[in-house]
Amino acid sequence: MGIASWVMGERGPMRQSDEESFRRFAVEHAARLRRSAYLYCGDWHLAEDLMQTTLIKIYRSWTRVEKDESLSNYSRTVLLRTWLDEKRRPWRRSEQSAAEVPERHDEGRGPADSPERLWARDLVHQGLLRLPPRQRAVLVLRYFDDLSVAETADVMACSEGTVKSQSARGLESLRTCVSELMGRVAS
Repeated sequence: MGIASWVMGERGPMRQSDEESFRRFAVEHAARLRRSAYLYCGDWHLAEDLMQTTLIKIYRSWTRVEKDESLSNYSRTVLLRTWLDEKRRPWRRSEQSAAEVPERHDEGRGPADSPERLWARDLVHQGLLRLPPRQRAVLVLRYFDDLSVAETADVMACSEGTVKSQSARGLESLRTCVSELMGRVAS
């Protein structure tokens, strides 16, 4: 039983060839979407939900968007809009996670995952989570997804000037946040 058994495309059940092409797309892009979603929200479980919701939305309009050459940008746009919609939900604002998960040694880590590198990555991520949503989105799209200014503007449906100014402000805010976090760790 395929995806079509529980989610319908916008014009009813999907042809087998369309479903197969969507499956290839989903397999190819799911990890990238999940990683980007995590960078937006900072929670792996919510990132998984955002990725799945994004794929469902793309599935529903697959016959229309499949012919578009910029499926990657379209998927980024859908993910960004899905995350922003999720942030606006009132119940999400009241839910707070307070406890830290205890650290355990992970035997699967490679040599590139040295404690210093992991610490720096976590520090940058914590700083990223403190940024306003648009600045965070621009930084994720530009520097983690490696999009150009024009591609980022297309995904965010804004001007290239807005992307440049949000990038500059976001980087400055990120530097400030990371410096503050480093000051707390040093104290």
